[in-house]
Amino acid sequence: MLAVVQREMVDRKQWMTLSEFAEEWALAQTIPGPNVVNLSVMFGGKHFGPTGALAAMSGLLLLPGLLMVSIVFAFQAFAHLPVVASALHGMGVAAAGMVMAAGWRFWPTLKQHPLGWPLALLLMVVSFGLAAVVHWPLAKVIGLVGLVSCGLTWWRLQAKAQS
Repeated sequence: MLAVVQREMVDRKQWMTLSEFAEEWALAQTIPGPNVVNLSVMFGGKHFGPTGALAAMSGLLLLPGLLMVSIVFAFQAFAHLPVVASALHGMGVAAAGMVMAAGWRFWPTLKQHPLGWPLALLLMVVSFGLAAVVHWPLAKVIGLVGLVSCGLTWWRLQAKAQS
């Protein structure tokens, strides 16, 4: 989903730059709820006020919600078929690839970040290791690595401001 939203808002519509999108997406991830909905509400509210925020949320949730309910009922009728299970597995792999592609697109923005790409890459590897190898719950990984990365960013910004 991230790749699709980023392509639409940055590349096709040009409503924001890649750096602005990265900042807004990071903020949207800190708010409880689906990231794309959070981003749409923030974008709608920023540009069109409370009415824009409500319109963005309704436009993003109403039709897809109805469609999803329809798909769930249809899936229940065909869930026992091996081809359906295989299709779902393939969709999971495709989704993982899209997330990786979106991450690759954000790579240039790391050059502008106070941490720089080597430290950001290290934090990414640590996050992956804690989640995939050590099997920490994602909330703990985000809490620990997020706190460390925020602290390091603050420290680097303070050092930069003093010099």
